[in-house]
Amino acid sequence: MNIKILSANANLYSTKRLVEAAKARKHDVEVINHAKCDIVIEKKNPVIIYKGHKLDHTDAIIPRIGASVTFYGTAVVRQFEMLRVFTTTESQALVRSRDKLRSLQILSRAGLGLPKTVFTNYSKNVKEIVNQAGGAPVIIKLLEGTQGIGVILVETRKAAESVIEAFNNLQARVIVQEFIKEAGGADIRAFIVDGQVVGAMKRQGKEGEFRSNLHRGGTASVIKLTDEEETAALKAAKAMGLGIAGVDMLQSARGPLILEVNSSPGLEGIEQATGKDIANSIIKYIERNV
Repeated sequence: MNIKILSANANLYSTKRLVEAAKARKHDVEVINHAKCDIVIEKKNPVIIYKGHKLDHTDAIIPRIGASVTFYGTAVVRQFEMLRVFTTTESQALVRSRDKLRSLQILSRAGLGLPKTVFTNYSKNVKEIVNQAGGAPVIIKLLEGTQGIGVILVETRKAAESVIEAFNNLQARVIVQEFIKEAGGADIRAFIVDGQVVGAMKRQGKEGEFRSNLHRGGTASVIKLTDEEETAALKAAKAMGLGIAGVDMLQSARGPLILEVNSSPGLEGIEQATGKDIANSIIKYIERNV
């Protein structure tokens, strides 16, 4: 098969591993910078131009679209879909996953456990926002934040009200979530490919840090999911319409709580923590569908 990996950086661990896995299974593979593709739209003739050449004879794409270029990256994925090329992440699912608020609404409708979350249109009644989230401490998140950036733990009610007011004055959209103390600064990432959990790890924030992101100095170790956690992860990926997903969960006294469903989960942390060849699972997923 001819596989294209849509990635802005061919040297990223995830991109390199996908190239290795595709070549190991005797496929032709090429890394395409989606931000440098040109889209030509005309009647029944969708075309994608890259470096002056028309991209055709493509059997499948693996979108690795960064959050900062979601709009254009999604347009490129849609153009491939118009060419009837199989994609491991569909354009509509990609758009849904990048909208934190919409994602939470979808997961809520699917009956999944979530930290209680409050969103308002810059309400001046900040005291009531904190009350609705269960009182201090609370987590305040920028809607556009990634990798733990723009996520704040606020310990007291007064501080929470001040932070919300500050974001409101800056016209910055935030959500306010209850703080799950019993999670102990750790979360679980379940990596899902084609309706199966292919790896799971527990990420622990460094001392004094409530965020468990590996980019922020957290550590990862392999974990065996409980039946309830596995069911929640699979249900979350299905609700979001994602064939490949990184489902982040908190362990709480009331069961697993979904934090986020990532449509372009990184491979480095999960492969190193579990010792599993996740990239190979993704290539096999393509083979089953093309």
